[in-house]
Amino acid sequence: MTNRPPSEPESSQRTALGFDEFIAILVAFATIGAILFWSLSRRDSSWNLNGLLSPSSTPSSSVQPNQVLPSPTPKVEPSAISNNVLPYSPPEAVVEPKTLSFPTNSPVLPSAQITPTQSPQPKTPVSSSAVLDSSIKSSALPLVIPAKQKSIIPPPIAFNDVPNKFWGRRFIDVLSSRGILKGFPDYSFRPNQPVNRAEFAAILQKAFDKELSKTAIAFQDIPTKFWATPAIDQAISAGFLKGYPQKTFKPQQNISRVQVLVALVSGLNLKAPTSPNQILSVYKDAKDIPTYATSKIAAATANGLVVNYPNPQVLAPNKVASRAEVAVMIHQALVKLGKLEGISSQNIVLHRRPPQPSGSLPPELSRTLKGNLSAGSSAP
Repeated sequence: MTNRPPSEPESSQRTALGFDEFIAILVAFATIGAILFWSLSRRDSSWNLNGLLSPSSTPSSSVQPNQVLPSPTPKVEPSAISNNVLPYSPPEAVVEPKTLSFPTNSPVLPSAQITPTQSPQPKTPVSSSAVLDSSIKSSALPLVIPAKQKSIIPPPIAFNDVPNKFWGRRFIDVLSSRGILKGFPDYSFRPNQPVNRAEFAAILQKAFDKELSKTAIAFQDIPTKFWATPAIDQAISAGFLKGYPQKTFKPQQNISRVQVLVALVSGLNLKAPTSPNQILSVYKDAKDIPTYATSKIAAATANGLVVNYPNPQVLAPNKVASRAEVAVMIHQALVKLGKLEGISSQNIVLHRRPPQPSGSLPPELSRTLKGNLSAGSSAP
């Protein structure tokens, strides 16, 4: 009887999986599912795993060990850095653009951030005034200082009732362009219309910039809210006009030519000449001048305030002054103050010394000659 090895058991057609094998299969499927889930959750849906499996896609030295790489972005070609201002540099310092050079063989991960090894030293801030001064000094062009802007006078008002050849047109244009005279709503000036005392006070207020005194006279014939009350108060305080007895002003009373000239002489503080009768002899109607106004009219004549139309030798002192006459006299007063340039007109009365008799010399020249003769007689 020979010993034979035991016969091998016949393999079963179905072999049940063991517990360990079941766990291994479950772990394998879970790993595959996790990889599929991770791949699907990426923003890049191209399923490009070459970057993950390639050995060259190793993290650079600037990435920390525990740092999670952000999601891959489309490949960016190296380009020129934008014109930014360096850190801690003043806004005037412009940095020239430079191009970064990358090695061609080593790929660069677009998500990796390159941190500088050394932080740039902060530069000393430069003030804008210092930069401006340096730029001005280095400029080759000469500095141009803008000239002081001159005042622009608006054009005069084109009144429809003042023709171009009107004798007072040029005077009216000068005053209307400066807002001293105004017309009526229908664009008329009414040059021949008389002027009352209230209207004359309003023109004086526009023409002469005089300070208003603290005390004002309460005239009995002027209402509380009268339109010309401020102008009347200013004319009274500046010395142009005066009231009448019993604290009356008579604002609606037409003003005469002699009153206009007396008011201007008083407001400008013009001195009376030493020989008024000699000056007033230029007028054919000098006898019509009131006694109280003799010295004032002589001062007005000597200073070029008198304007007579149509005859310069006829003063007509007691005639009611028209708007054109008041305008021309106001203009001449402003010329006297140096605020306006003079206008040549044959209607302006110019004071001239009367002719000396033949064979006689003016008093000043005669006194000078006498002094020279007396000095010469004492000489050896």
